[in-house]
Amino acid sequence: MTSRRTRERLAQRLREQGILNEDVLNTLIDIPRHIFIDEALSHRAYEDTALPIGYNQTISQPYIVARMTELLLEAGPVNSVLEVGTGSGYQTAILARLADQVFSVERIRPLQERARKRLQRLKLHNIMLRHTDGGMGWPDKAPFDGILVTAAPREVPDELLQQLAVGGRLVIPVGDEHQTLKRITRTSEAGFETEVLESVRFVPLLGGTVR
Repeated sequence: MTSRRTRERLAQRLREQGILNEDVLNTLIDIPRHIFIDEALSHRAYEDTALPIGYNQTISQPYIVARMTELLLEAGPVNSVLEVGTGSGYQTAILARLADQVFSVERIRPLQERARKRLQRLKLHNIMLRHTDGGMGWPDKAPFDGILVTAAPREVPDELLQQLAVGGRLVIPVGDEHQTLKRITRTSEAGFETEVLESVRFVPLLGGTVR
């Protein structure tokens, strides 16, 4: 249930659901999702579903991981990416294969430490992790070509918009009961273009940190 062939079948299902970027699909084949979840759930690793990872958090379903990554890359390659919400580290690993540098912030330290070990196991060395309030981003490393947010705020944090490079893209779920996935592109120093893409379901983006 954890073989490369199983991952290839998952990638084919994602193609059938409309994921077109072959670099993204090949990365999902290469990165073993089962190492990012508890062993008791490893038999479900390649189902297209979100799974619990503790602390009321989840690892996103593969379709959403692929879709958000595809949206981030659609306008061309990204050098520097900020991920808000390291979580299990799975999305981080996908991004690390497709961007030059990934900066990932996580408010729950135990999740961050588990993710760090998994990413080291995969020998991914272009990732920097930080334990901090995700809504604030990582201003010291800005501007970013891409920002990907893995939890839903009620509104788009202005702090994240200001950390986008001109031409950069923010992919983010927004809302409470009814959430929508948005892609926001910075068109100039003060200009932003917003696309509302599809309904989604994410855990809420919370403030503060957990040790």
